[in-house]
Amino acid sequence: MKSVKNQVEHQVWDQVGDQVGNQVWDQVVNQVWDQVRRQVWGQVWDQVGDQVRDQVVNQVGRQVRNQVASQVYNETS
Repeated sequence: MKSVKNQVEHQVWDQVGDQVGNQVWDQVVNQVWDQVRRQVWGQVWDQVGDQVRDQVVNQVGRQVRNQVASQVYNETS
């Protein structure tokens, strides 16, 4: 009788342990993945955003300088 009880206890413990272990593992993996994804996305966004901002500022600055220079040149000639 005791061996049947022990078998049932072990089977239940193994099943519950596996289910809880899988759930905990899934939660940990999802949390870590979310953190890594956010961190990497933030770093990439910061770098790309800075590069795009610099390029746009430089390009717009050149265009404005060229237009102003063109207007000044046309008005003085």
